[in-house]
Amino acid sequence: MSLAIVFSRAQLGVDAPLVTVEVHLSNGLPALSIVGLPEAAVRESRERVRSALLHSGFEFPARRLTVNLAPADLPKQGGRYDLAIAIGILAASGQIPDEALSEYEFVAELALGGGLRPVHGVLPGALACRKAQRRLICARDNAAEAALADPANSLVADQLLDICQHLRKLEPLDRPQDPLLTHALPTELPDLIDVRGQAHARRALEITAAGAHNLLLIGPPGTGKTLLASRLPGLLPPLSETEALEAAAVQSVCGKPLDIQRWRTRPFRAPHHNATAAALVGGGSIPRPGEISLAHNGVLFLDELPEFQRHALDMLREPMETGSVTVSRASARAEFPARFQFVAAMNPCPCGYLGDEEHDCQCSLLQIQRYRARVSGPLLDRIDLHVDMPRLPWRQLEQEIGENSATVRQRVIQARERQQVRGRLNAHLTLVDLEEVCQLGRAEKQLIDKVATRFRLSPRAIHRIQRVARSIADLDDSMKVTHIHLQEACSYRCNEGKPSRTVSMASGCQS
Repeated sequence: MSLAIVFSRAQLGVDAPLVTVEVHLSNGLPALSIVGLPEAAVRESRERVRSALLHSGFEFPARRLTVNLAPADLPKQGGRYDLAIAIGILAASGQIPDEALSEYEFVAELALGGGLRPVHGVLPGALACRKAQRRLICARDNAAEAALADPANSLVADQLLDICQHLRKLEPLDRPQDPLLTHALPTELPDLIDVRGQAHARRALEITAAGAHNLLLIGPPGTGKTLLASRLPGLLPPLSETEALEAAAVQSVCGKPLDIQRWRTRPFRAPHHNATAAALVGGGSIPRPGEISLAHNGVLFLDELPEFQRHALDMLREPMETGSVTVSRASARAEFPARFQFVAAMNPCPCGYLGDEEHDCQCSLLQIQRYRARVSGPLLDRIDLHVDMPRLPWRQLEQEIGENSATVRQRVIQARERQQVRGRLNAHLTLVDLEEVCQLGRAEKQLIDKVATRFRLSPRAIHRIQRVARSIADLDDSMKVTHIHLQEACSYRCNEGKPSRTVSMASGCQS
């Protein structure tokens, strides 16, 4: 009797728990049994492994084989364990040495001819393998993901035979090319200079980028809401290496190919308004990430906000606060990161022309109320800036040319650097942090009191106004939040409930 132990990695959300593949070879009628809560694709690996071994010139043992995938209570899906099972059978039957198996982890699907096929979720497995101080062996098509995690200790192969030759110390495997050493050209993003006019909305977008706030754009059709929102990624600083790895890990779990030239670019997701709750938040019998996780460390843009299912929109409320989402199913429970900037656009009424001086609104009061009721109050309460974008005369659009993205991005980066010195971005400040970094004087407290009373704001809304004011102060390189900063922050939040017109707080407080 012989026993071989090989290591592999499962996929559970964006985590990659260790799976120990134990292969036991004993006397008895020829059979191959796989235990350890395997699903159909894992049970089918017996045929793939058998054919791959025979086509690679190895002998498939005519004895009783038992393969245990530990831990036994962790569901196993997919063909990612094929390679580990094949290596375990070869080691247990003495066809390859087993002395160095403890130094490696194997993640790949096997073709019938012995070739290695890529699998989803290699990047989280490579990161976990690096933490465990072992070397990952995977298919060459997964080389880019493995190289992001640990290019020095990752190995790639095309055939099962190549791996066996490496374990026999005859022909070493190739290392993946370090993607950070390639001379990738920076990706060009849409430029803010394309947006003409709308100075108030452009200013709000800059504040949104500086403090990682949420933004709602309201206005008639064709006023540039979508155009403006699509320029937000160009104002944000590039992802740090840690943030980029987190975003790439979500894409890896979804099976999306890794674009090395864009891996430091912040994600921008704009799902269609017919997207279901599972598509937005994540779901499925096997938990999969949704759009909010694919937008992690980036921007989630929902155009035509009231056209989304209200149930789907309300499911965004908790992730907007916590920065993560948990998908629970009977077979598994997975947690996905979801720290995104929420940007939305909507019309003021069903026809879109409420308050438009050039078009008459055809909607009744009841239709307008029903339209606005599709977006719940608790969701609107979590949006920091509510900005009106009225229709502007064509001549005014031709004359008003604003700054480009590079100029605004420089101010945004400087403002974010000031926030990082304090520990976190303004949108993520806790109440304790907010009291420390946004201390208000007597005049500022009186303004907050008037605004809260007049517009009947919730404590959450007041705190979000203070965070926005702190971002405005950071853009002005001010250590203190002044009355002017707070007044501007209030103007982006309080609009008297009229989505067609923004009421300035200067005149509002005087009346």
